[in-house]
Amino acid sequence: MYRSATAVAFTFVLLGIGATDAFAEKVNISGTGQFTIPAWFKNSFLDMKEDAAEATAQGKRLLVYIGQDGCPYCAALFNTNFSQKHIVDYTRKHFDAIEINLWGDRSVKDFSGETLSEKAFGTKLKVWFTPTILFFNGDGRLLLRINGYYAPRQFFAALRYVAERREKSEPFQNYLARVASQPATGGLYTENFYEKAPFDLRMSVPAKPLAVFFEQADCAGCEDLHRIVFRQPATLEQLKRLRVVQIDRWSNTPVVTPNGARVTARAWADQLNVSYVPTAVFFDRGKEVIRIEAMLKSFHVQSVMDYVASGAYQRQPSFQRFIRSRADRLRQGGVPVDLWR
Repeated sequence: MYRSATAVAFTFVLLGIGATDAFAEKVNISGTGQFTIPAWFKNSFLDMKEDAAEATAQGKRLLVYIGQDGCPYCAALFNTNFSQKHIVDYTRKHFDAIEINLWGDRSVKDFSGETLSEKAFGTKLKVWFTPTILFFNGDGRLLLRINGYYAPRQFFAALRYVAERREKSEPFQNYLARVASQPATGGLYTENFYEKAPFDLRMSVPAKPLAVFFEQADCAGCEDLHRIVFRQPATLEQLKRLRVVQIDRWSNTPVVTPNGARVTARAWADQLNVSYVPTAVFFDRGKEVIRIEAMLKSFHVQSVMDYVASGAYQRQPSFQRFIRSRADRLRQGGVPVDLWR
């Protein structure tokens, strides 16, 4: 059975699973994230239509995981989320799960019938962050996309949303807010670098790229953003290169969007399909460049800011290649790089 080099030296124990599935093999490579692709993932020929049809025939849906070697967020997905029996049991019952290596060379036949390499498949789907999780129905329709790491509570909610066919009745962002909101202390956080209302987000003079942070009160992820990420000197240096705005995701605050539309904050968040808080959406010249809509640590947030503020996105379409090069440059300059801080 194929297991990519994303599987590294960690013994992944799945409680309550039969002896043949109890341990996935160990593979030793260097990298920041150490994890193993579990043995219950499907041994697929990576024909998306065929995989979706086989899942449907069993009353399941198709889960496509796209990851990479040494990815700490991929490690969190497998070592934290998929180490919990109820998540594993639920996933195996309701989904066929397959793995795609973002930099791999295996052939993938996508839903359009095109055959391309794993890395070309990731490029075609505009995979910015790993892990990216894609959920499909039997007709190949994308039901939900998770760009980055969700903690177990939010991830289990995403599994339930797709398995229970909830896409037919409500947007994911409403469902997630209702069933998986996390308790936190205090209300909406404020920062001196946030622009004050009223919010007119059309291009400023002199022009700077725009970073819009969608947040809410009683949000544990927002608390981490402010108490950890925004306290880093390197983060503050990057923020100086941007217009920075905080939007209360569920409020009726008036907003003039980058394209000049006049809407409420909540309506704009709905239009942008903001399902996770905090979400940061970055614009340049009125157009969205990239967004952060899952848990990211300080170095990755700083790298996204640099990617946009420097204009590197215009020269390097792959954020993953940019962040690797940036880490190398910093290390060569004597700056320590901790991907999980």
